[in-house]
Amino acid sequence: MEEQGGLAGIGFGYRPRAAYACDPAQSRGRFTDEPESRTRTPFQRDRDRIIHSTAFRRLKHKTQVFIAHEGDHYRTRLTHSIEVAQIARALARALLADEDLAEAIALVHDFGHTPFGHTGEDALDACMRPWGGFDHNAQALRVVTALEKRYAAFDGLNLTWETLEGLVKHNGPLTDATGRGLKGPVPATIVHFNELFDLGLSQHASLEAQCAAIADDIAYNAHDIDDGLRSGLLSLPMLEEVSLVRAILGTVRAEYPHLDPVRTAHELVRRQITAMVEDVIATSRRRLEEAAPKSADDVRAAGRTIVGFSDAMAADEKALKTFLYANLYRNTEVMAEREKADRVVRDLFAAYMADPATMPEGWREVLARAEDRVKARHVADFLAGMTDTYALKEHRRLFDHTPDLG
Repeated sequence: MEEQGGLAGIGFGYRPRAAYACDPAQSRGRFTDEPESRTRTPFQRDRDRIIHSTAFRRLKHKTQVFIAHEGDHYRTRLTHSIEVAQIARALARALLADEDLAEAIALVHDFGHTPFGHTGEDALDACMRPWGGFDHNAQALRVVTALEKRYAAFDGLNLTWETLEGLVKHNGPLTDATGRGLKGPVPATIVHFNELFDLGLSQHASLEAQCAAIADDIAYNAHDIDDGLRSGLLSLPMLEEVSLVRAILGTVRAEYPHLDPVRTAHELVRRQITAMVEDVIATSRRRLEEAAPKSADDVRAAGRTIVGFSDAMAADEKALKTFLYANLYRNTEVMAEREKADRVVRDLFAAYMADPATMPEGWREVLARAEDRVKARHVADFLAGMTDTYALKEHRRLFDHTPDLG
């Protein structure tokens, strides 16, 4: 595979990259022009802005599966994002892609998530249905292009085109060549921003974005098992229903027949991650040889996802997801907590829409004379930015009874 020099030799921590990787020296730039950093590549600068943002810190208290304050050892959106970033970097390194871009996309990919995980998103989407609905991917774009207020020269984080493309399209193209949405209408936030800064919605994203996307799947498949075992909702005997897990557990027990259940679980999780990562690397290298892309644009125009599982691993991963949905995500205890969280989000939305004066200073002034469509979107922005703990605090402030979550 041909390598490109990029910013080699000028203090940027250069690593070899293939010709099909995104080259920071050839970035398509930022929405608002800025002088380049003298010590960091554009993608390293994106990563640093993401890490220092308010939205990143809030991920610490946002639910992954279990309500954030249920226990100190459960994943939150923050720890999940860090784990995704580690796997994304490993994949990018093995595939000679740009590690910093893959890491940046992984770290920012959950910025649009509401409090209380997918429950909060579903509730807010239902509340926003008369005004276009709510989509966490589109909300992440709002956060990094408008809602973060840190810099004197612009709103948002002013990330590079490549990071924004990866954020919006890491799970694949959003439209066909005619602009028609592939999975229904494209959220208005993405459509409007795309008119100003064309992200190529009908094409696949870069190899780096694809690394971040598959790293997300690998991380939550493995770590939801870990959290499920820790919670007691899953057990090792239950997990033997899943062929991939059964095979790994068999190997662990053959090598360590007297290992305690806690260490057995840790061995299972780490070996599952290794198996999935190695499968993705081997499969993606084969697809790269077949597609023979000569540039990052060739990857975007390939007409298929290049970074992914083999057919056998994809089948195993699908079976694992089916198991987790049935036994963890839809577990009666988890669903009971979801019902409480759903009520909190719906109550808060209704309260703020009915009386914007109940919102904090800086928000209520904007909404005082706004039409319902604008008011609803701002209320959604406020709610989506909340942590689990702040949402519960707000509910206690506004209502006589707040559900006891966790």
